[in-house]
Amino acid sequence: MNRKTAIGLLAAAVIAPNIAEAKVTRLVIESRAPAFNGASFGTAGQYETLTGRAYGEIDPKDRRNAIITDIKLAPKNARGKVEYVATFQLVKPLDMSKSSHLMWQDVPNRGGRLTIVAAERNTGDIGLSSGWQGDNVGGTVPGPGRETVTVPVAHQANGAPITGKMLARIFNASGANSQPLLTYSNPVPYKPATLDTHKATLTTHASETIDGKIGKTTTIAPADWAWAKCDAGHPFPGVADPTQICLRHGFDPALLYQAVFTAKDPYVLGVGFAAFRDMADFFRYAQADDSGTPNPIAGQVQWVIGRGVSQSGNFLRQYLHLGFNEDESGRRVEDGAWPIIAGRRITLNIRFGQPDGILWLYQPGSEGPQWWAPAADPVRGLPAAGILDRCTKTATCPKVIEHFGAAEVWGLKLTPEWVGSAGDRDLPLPDTVRRYYVASTQHGGGRGGFSTELLAAPACPGTNFGRGMFAANPMPQTETVNAIRAHFRDWVMRGIAPPPSRYPRLADGNLVDADKAAMGFPTIPGVPTNAPTGFVNPVLDYDYGPGFNRMDSSGVISKLPPAIKHVVKMKVPRTDADGNEVGGVPVALLGAPLGTYTGWNPTAAGFFQGLECSYAGGFIPFAKTRAERTASGDPRLSLEERYGDHAGYVRAVAKAADNARAQGFLLEDDAKALTAAAEAGNVLK
Repeated sequence: MNRKTAIGLLAAAVIAPNIAEAKVTRLVIESRAPAFNGASFGTAGQYETLTGRAYGEIDPKDRRNAIITDIKLAPKNARGKVEYVATFQLVKPLDMSKSSHLMWQDVPNRGGRLTIVAAERNTGDIGLSSGWQGDNVGGTVPGPGRETVTVPVAHQANGAPITGKMLARIFNASGANSQPLLTYSNPVPYKPATLDTHKATLTTHASETIDGKIGKTTTIAPADWAWAKCDAGHPFPGVADPTQICLRHGFDPALLYQAVFTAKDPYVLGVGFAAFRDMADFFRYAQADDSGTPNPIAGQVQWVIGRGVSQSGNFLRQYLHLGFNEDESGRRVEDGAWPIIAGRRITLNIRFGQPDGILWLYQPGSEGPQWWAPAADPVRGLPAAGILDRCTKTATCPKVIEHFGAAEVWGLKLTPEWVGSAGDRDLPLPDTVRRYYVASTQHGGGRGGFSTELLAAPACPGTNFGRGMFAANPMPQTETVNAIRAHFRDWVMRGIAPPPSRYPRLADGNLVDADKAAMGFPTIPGVPTNAPTGFVNPVLDYDYGPGFNRMDSSGVISKLPPAIKHVVKMKVPRTDADGNEVGGVPVALLGAPLGTYTGWNPTAAGFFQGLECSYAGGFIPFAKTRAERTASGDPRLSLEERYGDHAGYVRAVAKAADNARAQGFLLEDDAKALTAAAEAGNVLK
């Protein structure tokens, strides 16, 4: 289809009467300005940025919205609708005749506003960043440059407050100062219903294992702690503060502190799914809002791809699972979905939800089907189901590309998505899904480059968790992502299928038990003897109480801390003799390695010492010479034994880059740039 024909079809769609407009009732454009400092891009030319707010309403009786937890308990307007306000940023070519008519809808991560990259501007793509996370804390507090959504608070039918249990944990804290309650890196979004410590429980754990075994537990007397802020100038009991805990005798860094309390006023967070849906729906299908304010790109969007990284990718997976890719008129909203380094579904649709959670102990997110097509769940005793079940029934499923790295396997409980809870068979993928594994990479990939200079040991993700033992992992994902982007555009816009899925499988012998012997991981000087045995973060089957829907990760949690019913056996990729993973897509640096690149890293000190460093990766370099490696007892060949000299290393990189390019996982320009970077690097110079 040529550009003129496509524009004609789009214009015809706008002129035709809509069955029902998207439920954005009022669009307010607050600013309009040149984008990207007025730079011009490819054939698209200059861009402009529009920011503003969308006022929306959803019908709680519509089957597509009724799935939202507590929607019936949300306040309603005179029309019986539930309202929200979401922020957005839209970037588009100034001259829309030069647009590709593809819109990327990016899912913000913890409120961070996003925009399209230069490669997407060069082709005339449109970028939409819109709010979905309504817990109103940390990065999701409304403010400049943030994407937020204001959602209602649920109340009982008689108007009385709703209360429920909440759990929060404090670790690696010391001294007499008070400590805030955090969910990963943001404040816990709910406050206690009372500051009476007799109405809450504060316990300490002397130790914890990664599979949930708790060491000595002690309960702190209510008289020995307070909901308060305290410091040297305000000793215990401090100044009343529902967001912090103050201890009479101070915090011991050798202990973990766990508070269970009654919270009140839960946000109806699931409205965020509807807000995200309606925003894309409005810009794709609507001519104007209810008051006549025009859609600034009316008739210009032919395709939409939703994209989210990490927490935001988990949002996309749950968005699809709950059926939100169908609008209230029955139309498909997004043609493509790209959940990136995201192997679970976000727990946004629960009462007192904490969407900032990252699957530390007692945090939900791995319940129900994590796989795309229907499959049995014998270990947890759940019926056969898949993420795409609802959209399959309504013919509203998008094409899906997902890609991951090693950190998602080791820290973020990925592999049951591939082999089910029993871990005994490769689950089939639908034809509309591609899966790519970027082996031996940390969360999001490293900085890349061809250098023997070590990076500093990484801080373990999460506030105050600790720091890793090994250097940070530089293995990149950037160039792979560039190739995937090009394939995804072709798949959605032109129907050209991307390369077949590539990831470790049981059938290939590349997916094995999570222990050193099964993996074939070598014994390397400086690495704990049994590592990585015991490092994988397993899926835990929790009992959250009868009000929690384990299939949908929705409903009401009433048991905290929850009992652990099952520890799901995890699988991990096999490694080669160097300790690098096999079975993934080709990457130039992995084809010409400088050491062992891991998706795990032992925590160097603190409460979690010796356990997985949250989900950080690591790097253990090769020796430079044979003499150096034999003196240390390193079984891995040295750099000189592998490559000879600098020119030999450059040839190895060029060969690896050419292999990745030939298989469709590296663009031509990136292949040339990587070879040039290896030439400029310091390896064996």
